Amino acid sequence: ADYLDNGNNKMAIQQADKLLKKHKDLHCAKVLKAIGLQRTGKQDEAYVLAQEVAALEPTDDNSLQALTILYREMHRPELVTKLYEAAVKKVPNSEEYHSHLFMAYARVGEYKKMQQAGMALYKIVPKNPYYFWSVMSLIMQSISAQDENLSKTMFLPLAERMVEKMVKEDKIEAEAEVELYYMILERLEKYKEALDVVRGKLGEKLTSELQSRENKCMAMYKKLCRWPECNALSRRLLLKNSDDWQFYITYFDSVFQLIDESWTPPPEEEHSSEGEVHYSIEQAVKFIEERITEESKNARPLRGPYLAKLELIRRLRYRGCNDEYKLGDPEELMFQYFKKFGDKPCCFTDLKVFVDLLPSSQYAKFISQLLGVIPLSAAAENEIALPADIKALQQHLCVVQLSRLLGIYHAMDKKEKLTVVQELMLRYRHGLEFGKSCLKTELQFSDYYCLLAVHLLLDLWLEGEEAAVWQCLTLLEEGLSHSPSNAQFKLLLIRIYCRLGAFEPVAELYSSLDAKHIQHDTIGYLLTRYAESLGHYAAASQSCNFALRFFHSNQKDTSEYIIQAYKYGAFEKIPEFIAFRNRLNSSLHFAQVRTERMLLDLLLEANISTSLEESIKSMSLSPEEDDIPWKDLRDNRDLTVLFNWDPKDRDISEEHRKLSLEEETMWLRIRSLTLRLVSGLPTLSHTVQPKNSEKTAENGVSSKIDTIRSLLQQLEAAVDSGKKFLEQKIQYPVLGPPPTRMAGFFSNGSCQCQTSLFYLVSDIYELDTNGLEDSAEIQERIGNSFKSLVERLTDLFNKCKGDLIEVRDGTLKTHPNLLENLVFFVETISIALWVSSYCDGVLRPFKSNLQKKKKKKKESSVAMPPVFTHFVDYVTELQTLTSNVIDHIKGLEIILTALKLEELSLKDTLLLQEEKKFTKTVQGKVQSSYHHSVQEIGELLKKRLDTIKKLKI
Repeated sequence: ADYLDNGNNKMAIQQADKLLKKHKDLHCAKVLKAIGLQRTGKQDEAYVLAQEVAALEPTDDNSLQALTILYREMHRPELVTKLYEAAVKKVPNSEEYHSHLFMAYARVGEYKKMQQAGMALYKIVPKNPYYFWSVMSLIMQSISAQDENLSKTMFLPLAERMVEKMVKEDKIEAEAEVELYYMILERLEKYKEALDVVRGKLGEKLTSELQSRENKCMAMYKKLCRWPECNALSRRLLLKNSDDWQFYITYFDSVFQLIDESWTPPPEEEHSSEGEVHYSIEQAVKFIEERITEESKNARPLRGPYLAKLELIRRLRYRGCNDEYKLGDPEELMFQYFKKFGDKPCCFTDLKVFVDLLPSSQYAKFISQLLGVIPLSAAAENEIALPADIKALQQHLCVVQLSRLLGIYHAMDKKEKLTVVQELMLRYRHGLEFGKSCLKTELQFSDYYCLLAVHLLLDLWLEGEEAAVWQCLTLLEEGLSHSPSNAQFKLLLIRIYCRLGAFEPVAELYSSLDAKHIQHDTIGYLLTRYAESLGHYAAASQSCNFALRFFHSNQKDTSEYIIQAYKYGAFEKIPEFIAFRNRLNSSLHFAQVRTERMLLDLLLEANISTSLEESIKSMSLSPEEDDIPWKDLRDNRDLTVLFNWDPKDRDISEEHRKLSLEEETMWLRIRSLTLRLVSGLPTLSHTVQPKNSEKTAENGVSSKIDTIRSLLQQLEAAVDSGKKFLEQKIQYPVLGPPPTRMAGFFSNGSCQCQTSLFYLVSDIYELDTNGLEDSAEIQERIGNSFKSLVERLTDLFNKCKGDLIEVRDGTLKTHPNLLENLVFFVETISIALWVSSYCDGVLRPFKSNLQKKKKKKKESSVAMPPVFTHFVDYVTELQTLTSNVIDHIKGLEIILTALKLEELSLKDTLLLQEEKKFTKTVQGKVQSSYHHSVQEIGELLKKRLDTIKKLKI
């Protein structure tokens, strides 16, 4: 066992063998040997050994534990349940084995059996947790039941009765048990009963979370629309803590609900079971003013009351009755707020919510009013006034962010923008003084200046100013050198490098972000969208692996969390874990990475060392199977991960999100159908039986061609909807979701090529079934297809021509679309080869039959059907075309190697020496990345050329 713990598996196997020689029946040694075998990749041997021991139904702890470990490593949790079922039968009174059995069921989600195992445990050892394990398993059955009705009429009422029994017998001990009762009542929509539980004696046990009882009461009052109680309770809680924002929201919601219902308090008795109720605007205004007066006596200033006043103004304005309540002018209130909290980083986000209360004519005045109160001082007359301490710097930064949000920078012309960029960078570099003592992991105080400068440059770039994008990269790389853990710098660099088609620096930046857990799903798209499409195949494989490893391990991890939740009675967390697991299983990103990963593997492996058939088998791909949950696809991408300070009309909107999801789903459909069509090619492969119609139906090949034809129709439909979608010419914000590869796929002609290749498959299949006699028409059709395919592929190649980097008037212009087109070309030519090798497989037997006939008849005049010459010509043309592309790529490599970018006279004299250094780095990174892309694409094409040369009938 020690050897296994230290990872020395070979030694472990040897030691186990020694032991087994002396003691044949040492079960545990056998299992330990099996673990060693499993870890050295000998799964089958390990499984055989394990089953030998399992068949004996062991009951000793060591064997059971060891087998459990082994089965988990084999990803076969269902075998663990079998083990403990047997053990429990032999040792029916063991608490330990029963609880292991319960947890084994939990791992595989057998809720019904969990319920029974829980009750069996409770009968042996009447401990409360066991009883409630059983109750929780009923709730799980209700959650997983497809039939809503069944869950409401059977599982939940049964769970409720089980808990009521314990309540009546006064056996409720722990908080978790009360939580569970509340959860059942809430799911049964018995809100009144749930409220009684929380407010009653049982509710006293709810102590682990702050305000747990109050929050649950509030939730039930809302469900029951008991606005007086909502109001009174939130008022009471605000008296205790006047900084709790959620209660201000409930307070306002309930006041306005009561006003709309013209509620009045009952004459003689209390307002409500929670005490006094506010039911008029006057009361609300007075209440907020009192909070502010109270706050001013506080030692530590609180933001809540001041923001609540702005919130109230906003709501009154919305109702068109603000003026008569003299709450003050929002502009003045925001100004006062800034004076109080302007040096806090949260000041900007606080005010951001309320800027729409300002009329746009006041923006400039408001900004200069704020600037007026910041202590800045200039060294000389015409120099920029700078802050003397961090407080002043934070205040100034807040104003700059507000200026961007109010659209003041957007309205400037090019020259003004460039001046602001210079000023911001000067402020950025000056601010670095305050962060000299910062650790590597801390951010510099002035980082936002640099980010804002980059945003201004991005505006210029979108307006067609080519040089601006290089300056963006330059400034970000400089920023990163001072603040190496600033994620915003990294994310923005990733986006811009990808837009320029340079993937190489991105892989390193992404890994330095050290994305944790769920982030592989929420921000992984930044990486996986571009890796393959820019020709970095090795890096693409790696980035897909990263993502997939997370998704696969999540399956395993979640069941561990669920088991821990049972052990510690954190019942309300269990449905959350299940929901989390489902959310990841139906993640759009997961489906995309899975599909692209398999296409990529086929592209890199098939026809080189292995045949297409073997690759498809090893991925267990089948054309009939569609494993993507189209109906439940969840877009888990975080599209706001890049900070921005844009006004609403330029920011990413709900509409953008909806459109982006639609586009991503369409593209995924096209890709997944392509993958399934490719996986169908080997299933059509030529059978040796003589071709007559009865036989074909028997050996099932005819149904395979039907599958392919139906997939092809689906692909046509998907392509049509994709084209319709693109007609809308959607422009996402530059920091919004990146567009898919769909537009390029259509415009460069790959789509037409790939579709016609699959149509060709159908024709060749027909030729195969009908034979060569009387098939002149099909043969001609195939010949024409070959011709038009070569034309289309040549067209696609023409769209790959041109320089990747060109120098225009001293600025660099990149053409990443040429790279994307080359990548599509390689993919399309690969599909062409797979189809051609199917064609080759069909024609070869025909040819040998003809040659046999020739020999028999001893005639030389047996005419060769035209399809053979068509095919030979086609293969020759493919070979020539591929050689030409390889030469073109060599040319690109030579140009990229010879390109001396540093000699570019960086005309902008604006650039400091410091910046020149970073500009050189940035241009070098792009150049090197292109070089790598071109090399990898070239390598792959050379392998394709070797394959073409083997295609000789």
